[in-house]
Amino acid sequence: MTADPLAPLLDLADVADAVARARARFDQALGHRALRRHGGQVAAEVGLRSAVASAGLEGRPHEREAVRAGTVTEPVLQGALRVAGALPGLTDLWPRAPRQALAKLHVLAARDIVDQPDLGRPVDDPVVAARLDALAALVAGGTKVTPMVLAAVVHGELLNLRPFAGPSSVVARGAARLVLLASGVDPRGLLPVDVGHREREPEYVGAAGAFATGTPDGLRSWLRHYMSAVEVGAEQLTAIGDEVLAAA
Repeated sequence: MTADPLAPLLDLADVADAVARARARFDQALGHRALRRHGGQVAAEVGLRSAVASAGLEGRPHEREAVRAGTVTEPVLQGALRVAGALPGLTDLWPRAPRQALAKLHVLAARDIVDQPDLGRPVDDPVVAARLDALAALVAGGTKVTPMVLAAVVHGELLNLRPFAGPSSVVARGAARLVLLASGVDPRGLLPVDVGHREREPEYVGAAGAFATGTPDGLRSWLRHYMSAVEVGAEQLTAIGDEVLAAA
């Protein structure tokens, strides 16, 4: 049998423990009473906060209440909102045709930002093409590691590869969330992990750069950051649940 290419990541110092903590914290948040009767409302709020965070990480910060009121027309934010809203509808496509799903995410993220002929088309570079193929093979069943680790790898690889013109990082964050939705870890889209990235932005940027080195320490740094962001996202989910119950 061919060895799982991502399995060694769990042997890096502290990574397996960080993954276990992140998953336990998210599972705990999923027990919130608000999700029993107001799950749709919570999921909508998670989508909004995720989009605001993703746009902020792209250098387009906006006040959440202004976005909620519909007064923000800035195209990166609007693209992030479209990506967040489309993720549930892409869960079946993702494991079957990940490159097609990425193209759809780019069309949503980059509309009104890049030229029409470039929408959904990766940059013309053989290295980018080869790495996208390798990433697609992982997503399509090439690894059996926990989906949180796969999501981190998809996120880090797409961040550094920047395979699309314009807001490619919005695509990377959407794809990472899509891993969690499609795998069944977060089928309802309730984990606002991008809020965790935004709240720990200096660490996010530094760890992404470390991931790009491909060294064990660099990979470990990114994976530890990602799991910390998951924990922040779980805390955010709990806070959203509390707010929804208070308003009910």
